[in-house]
Amino acid sequence: MKRRVALRLYAALTTAALAGATGAVVSMPSASAATGGATGYATQNGGTTGGAGGQTVRATTGTAIHQALCSRASSSTPITIEVEGTINHANTAKVSGDSCNTAAGVIELKQISNVTLVGVGSGAVFDQLGIHIRQSSNIIIQNVTVKNVKKSGSPTSNGGDAIGMESDVRNVWVDHASLEASGGESEGFDGLFDMKDNTQYVTLSYSTLRNSGRGGLIGSSETELSNGFVTFHHNLYENLDSRTPLLRGGIAHIYNNYYVKLNESGINSRAGARAKVDNNYFKDSKDVLGTFYTDAAGYWQVSGNTFDNVTWSAPGSENNPAGPDPKSNTTVSIPYAYSLDAASCVPGIVAQTAGANKGLKVSDGNCSTQTPTPDPTDPTPDPTDPTPDPTDPTPDPTDPTGTNLSIGAGADGSGKADGTSYGNVRDGNLSTYWSPAGATGSVSVKWASATSVSSVSIREASGSAGSIGSWKVLNGDTGAVLTSGSGAGVIAIPQTSLRKITFQITGSTGTPKIAEFETYAG
Repeated sequence: MKRRVALRLYAALTTAALAGATGAVVSMPSASAATGGATGYATQNGGTTGGAGGQTVRATTGTAIHQALCSRASSSTPITIEVEGTINHANTAKVSGDSCNTAAGVIELKQISNVTLVGVGSGAVFDQLGIHIRQSSNIIIQNVTVKNVKKSGSPTSNGGDAIGMESDVRNVWVDHASLEASGGESEGFDGLFDMKDNTQYVTLSYSTLRNSGRGGLIGSSETELSNGFVTFHHNLYENLDSRTPLLRGGIAHIYNNYYVKLNESGINSRAGARAKVDNNYFKDSKDVLGTFYTDAAGYWQVSGNTFDNVTWSAPGSENNPAGPDPKSNTTVSIPYAYSLDAASCVPGIVAQTAGANKGLKVSDGNCSTQTPTPDPTDPTPDPTDPTPDPTDPTPDPTDPTGTNLSIGAGADGSGKADGTSYGNVRDGNLSTYWSPAGATGSVSVKWASATSVSSVSIREASGSAGSIGSWKVLNGDTGAVLTSGSGAGVIAIPQTSLRKITFQITGSTGTPKIAEFETYAG
C-alpha cells in the first residue's frame, strides 16, 4: 500500500512468548488424511491428500514436528503429524536429516511432500512462530491457530507471515485455521496468508483472518505473475486494512466468505488477475473489491454478493473500485464442483464453522452445517455444479490417482530445442514444454532420495498431440528398461524405488513437445 492508516483493533491481543515443555514424538497407528477431503483448486493437478496412508505421530513442540519430518524414509514418505499444545521459539529447533530441511524459529516445510499437520486434543497454537512452505507439494494444514508472527521487532519468524508459501509450491489445503496478528506493518506484522514465486493449486477454507494490516497476497510484485489457481471459501476476514487477498496475475475463486470491517480495501485484483467472486457477504467495510494502489488493471466476475454498509471511493489514476454497483468485467470458468450457500446465510454459516477448534464443521451447501466423515479421496463432482472448462489445467479422469511426484523434483535430459527447458516437464503448467534438439531424445525427473514410482503420465503440449512415436521408460539410476511402447499417455511400470526416471523418445513424427512428465506412486 502506498498510504498507511492506523489499524483499528477490536481488542488488544497479547504477544508474550510462552515457554514450552520438551516435546514428544509418539508413533500412532496408520491413519487416513484429515477429516473430509480437499476442496477448490487444491483438488486439481492430481489432488491434495497430505499424509494419507502414512504413519501418524503426535508432537507437542516445534522440534518434535521437525523430528517427525526428518525421521521419514524419504522426503516424500507420507506422514500425518498431530499437534497439541503451544509451539513457540523456545521449543522449535533445527533438526537435520536426509528427508527434511528445517530451521530454528519457524516450522519449515521445505523440499518435502505428502504431509498433514493437524491440531488435535486441546488445540495447537503456533505462538509468534510462522509456518513456511517452500519447494513442497501435497501439504495439508488443518485445525491450527497461528498468531502474532513478526517480521520486525522480537522475536521474528517467517518474514512476518502466519502461513507463507514460496518457490515452486503445489497443492496446499489450509482448512479450519485461525490466523491472527495484533496490528499492521508498523507494529512488525506482515501477511497472514501469502503465496509467491510460482505457488499454485491452493485452497483456504473455513478459516479466520483477523486483526492485521494485510490479509494476504498472491504474487510479490506486478511482474511476478507465476502464481494462481487459488480458492478461498467460507472464511471470516475481520478487522483488516487490506489484501483479502491482493491478487497479481492468476485466477482466484472467492465464494461464501464473510468480510467485516475491511478498513481500507478488500479483494484487490491487479496486473491481469481474474477473480470469480460469488455469494460473499461484505459488511461495515470500504472498497471491498477493485484494483487499488496501481494502474495495472485486474478483473472480476461477480454474482450473488451482499454489500451491507459498504462505502466506495471515487475512481482515480491508481484506484478503480468495483462499486458502488459492482459489475463483471471478465468471465472465469471453474474446473471443479462446488455448492454455493446463499449470501444471506454466510455470516451464520461462517460463525459456526470457520477457525480452529470448531469441530471441523462445514457447510452442507444449503445454509446448514455438517461434520464430514474421514475421506482421503476427493469429492465426487455434482452433475448440477458448473461444468469444467476444458481449457483449464484439469487432470484427465483416466490419470493415476494420488500426488504427482514430479512437482518440486529436479529434471535433466539430452539436448533440448532452443527456448525450451527440462524443468518445464515438472512445473504443473501445460502451457510450457520441453522438446529434444532433434526427432529423438530423453528427459528425466530426479529426486534427492529414492522415490517409489509405479506409473507415469506423458502429456503432450497443445498442437503437438500424436508427435511422440516409440519410447522407452528407463531406471535412470541403472539404465534398465522398465517398459517400452508408443504414443503419449498413462504408462504403467513395475513399482520401482529410484532417484531418477527417464523417458526416452526413440521415434517421432513432427516435433515432440512434452508439457508434463508426471510420476505417481500408485
